[in-house]
Amino acid sequence: MATSKRHFHIFYILILFAIQPFTECVDRSLFKTCEQSGFCKRHRSTERRQSPYYLEMSSFKIYPTRIEGVIINSQNGVMLKLDLIALKNNMLNFKISELNPIRPRYEARESLVSDPEESSLEVLSQDSEKIVVGFGPNKAVLNGSPFRIDVYSGDLLLLSANARGLMKFEHYRPKTKGKPEGEGEEQNEMQQQPTLSQDEEQFKETLWEETFKGHTDTKPNGPASVGMDFSFVGFEHVYGIPEHADEFPLRTTKFSRGASDPYRLFNLDVFEYELNNPMALYASIPFMVAHSETNTLGLFWLNAAETWVDIEAPSNQIPQRDTHWFSESGLINVFVLLGPTPKDVMFQYSKLTGTTPLPPLFSLGYHQSRWNYRDQDDVRQVDTAFDENDIPYDVLWLDLDHTHDRKYFTWEPFKFSDPIGMINNLTAKGRKMVTLVDPHIKRDSGYYIHKEATDKGFYVKNRDNNDYDGWCWPGSSGYLDFLSQEVRDWWASKFALDQYQGSTLALYTWNDMNEPSVFNGPEVTMERDCRHVGGWEHRDVHNIYGMLMVMSTYKGHVMRSNGAQRPFILTRSAFAGSQRFGAIWTGDNIAEWDHLQMSVPMVLSLSLCGMSHSGADIGGFFRNPSPELNMRWYQAAAFQPFFRAHSHHETRRREPWLFDENYKNLIREAIRIRYSFLPYWYTLFYENELTGIPPMRPIWMEFPTERATFDLSDEYMLGSALLVRPVMQADTVSINMYFPGSEECRLCLVFIILCSLNFPLFPLNICLMQIPVFQRGGTIIPKKGRIRRSSSLTYNDPYTLEVALDRTVSL
Repeated sequence: MATSKRHFHIFYILILFAIQPFTECVDRSLFKTCEQSGFCKRHRSTERRQSPYYLEMSSFKIYPTRIEGVIINSQNGVMLKLDLIALKNNMLNFKISELNPIRPRYEARESLVSDPEESSLEVLSQDSEKIVVGFGPNKAVLNGSPFRIDVYSGDLLLLSANARGLMKFEHYRPKTKGKPEGEGEEQNEMQQQPTLSQDEEQFKETLWEETFKGHTDTKPNGPASVGMDFSFVGFEHVYGIPEHADEFPLRTTKFSRGASDPYRLFNLDVFEYELNNPMALYASIPFMVAHSETNTLGLFWLNAAETWVDIEAPSNQIPQRDTHWFSESGLINVFVLLGPTPKDVMFQYSKLTGTTPLPPLFSLGYHQSRWNYRDQDDVRQVDTAFDENDIPYDVLWLDLDHTHDRKYFTWEPFKFSDPIGMINNLTAKGRKMVTLVDPHIKRDSGYYIHKEATDKGFYVKNRDNNDYDGWCWPGSSGYLDFLSQEVRDWWASKFALDQYQGSTLALYTWNDMNEPSVFNGPEVTMERDCRHVGGWEHRDVHNIYGMLMVMSTYKGHVMRSNGAQRPFILTRSAFAGSQRFGAIWTGDNIAEWDHLQMSVPMVLSLSLCGMSHSGADIGGFFRNPSPELNMRWYQAAAFQPFFRAHSHHETRRREPWLFDENYKNLIREAIRIRYSFLPYWYTLFYENELTGIPPMRPIWMEFPTERATFDLSDEYMLGSALLVRPVMQADTVSINMYFPGSEECRLCLVFIILCSLNFPLFPLNICLMQIPVFQRGGTIIPKKGRIRRSSSLTYNDPYTLEVALDRTVSL
């Protein structure tokens, strides 16, 4: 196979057939900035300093795979517990928690696929100032005062934790009651004021309560945030921490031109999101990858509470990226993935959070969706029109209005009076159906789901310990407490065919609005002081809520077929580990060229962080795309993992045959090309399940020393064999493509013209029907060329192997 070290590469180009701008965007005033978030403001205001935290060097306990010690805050004497653990597959975990807590802290264990396997660790040296431990080819140096952890690969420093002294751990403390009867004012004042550190004194007004947009967060447990700085030494590029509508390489957010808020990780329902900013969106995956020509490093901050991440680029002689992570509650629980290659880091992350199970083949085909197809006749007409226009597809989707009065697990009795017959009409052609099932449950005493949930006490509770009542699509709604295993098992049982009346084994599920979205809540989500099973506040578990819902839905799909069928679930909300249960899309995008362009870095970031089955709504969810934009979006999406057209109910209908003949033909060709590549997609997802390496990957994952690829956001590799550069601007007649390697030899266009080039940036003329996709020399791609109505009908069709020879005319 071809490698990045080859002096020459040969590529075959595949010539593929592939809105008006609307400036109205999100109402940013609905969502907090860092300045409006008490804990964010406290952490971000901390300047580089000598850390007040120090290691009690006499406290260490040494075990075969770990060491334990005590960290002390010199400002208030609070003691913390440090666990440093060597893990198999070249990883290190360190965890900092309270030594003597008055209440537990949530650890988000559900994110991990299993307890990580530990590996041997040995103490290399120890004195009054530091302890040095070795694990595999690596070592960690724990400095005593001030506390700092330096992680080395051999003798090369790669990561330094708390080097800038930004660590902060707000311990739980009791809130003093009011004035006891008969006591004086002076003594009462002393009793009401908990001991504050120097850091906390200037922000004491927001420690125990804060208000945003008329919503008061009572903070019954007081301040509990945690934070730490991490310096990636020798790196100039960091990636990941989705989901944000921003470029693929993460930009600096502080002390730089164009400085902004930190990147925010807090799952939110954001209407018509803006581009090129660090605002929170629907998913929060606290995993970052640093890459250089010589090393790749991963950092996983396991915390399900709201989290912010600052990035700085210091002016050092040695390249460096300084990051600062802080969360509203929970632990400091950090996994360092030492690579050293990009694919090693992907494998290491998969050993922690799991991989995407091999998706059913149909889910890799084309999905046709809209909010909403009106009734069974509409469904039948759309399905028939695909056949009449010789366009293959696999899945037809029904949005919110297929339900009876917006009650999930029901059907509108007049418009969808025979759901089983409707589904069977699709399955006769090998097709499937997906329906929407959201976490908010209509509060209607006649609705069996609500009645059972109420009777069993399955709803999230408000601060007064009553069932939480929020507003969403059905109006007044309860929200199921998916933190409870009992609730998850109950929810899973509702997908059984005898429970979900009108369903069949060919009906699959879409979990939307599961951030969770609450229309009348603060920041369009649930109040942070709501209560979950076990006494956890919602603030502790917010980012994992959607994942737990999808986990339960996935289990329900496995159970309904007794494990005979692989599930397909789509989710909008995600956390680290969500890849084990479903696919994801990038949410409510807009029919604009800029949003098409942003689909590439957004899907790349999701893929890099485990969510390999991801995509963007073709054509944009909001507004109406021009014919050219819509067609180009099909061309681009045909080479992204999740391939679905979806749109808002106020947009014009945009099924492929509704465009003029020229654009209809181009869209049809893009869809057909997707189907011809399904064997390759299926192979890539099989590889992904085994290794964690995403099908859609940055070029530097295949060419790790090619520095010019580190900043690219519009080109990527599909597997190791295809280089993809979608056309994502209007009226494009030529593009500049970057080709990895030097002095490339390529077979260009379909005319098999040999081009010998001495530079990697190659101008390529493009017409409306073309998108360049190059096959790497020395690779073989499996395809199927026969056009069928759906993927399942190609099962017995012959394969075609496309062989691209390298410059030595060999594989």
